[in-house]
Amino acid sequence: MKGNKKAPLPPIRVRHEPPTLDEAIVAAQSLTNDVDQQVAIAAGLMGIPEDEVRPAVLQAPRPRWDQGTTVRTRAGGPQRRPVVVVERRSGRPDRLRPGDGVRRF
Repeated sequence: MKGNKKAPLPPIRVRHEPPTLDEAIVAAQSLTNDVDQQVAIAAGLMGIPEDEVRPAVLQAPRPRWDQGTTVRTRAGGPQRRPVVVVERRSGRPDRLRPGDGVRRF
């Protein structure tokens, strides 16, 4: 086992793809309502001057955040949807004790 040394791994290649103009504008609109800040955010995300982004931000439709954010109850009044929290269980599934609620297939 003397010659069983692992060879060094090659460097990790990371592909950089800036967002499209529409993606950058939607991201900026979701962060702030101020148009000047939206222009600055979108330009920063894309790496282009603010003067090129400003006309597109001004023409972009305003997002409708009220769609899909409410649910109807029996009384008929709108309510916010409940928050969903996802937690990771520690331990491996094959090492769980019987009765932990995990079905083994």
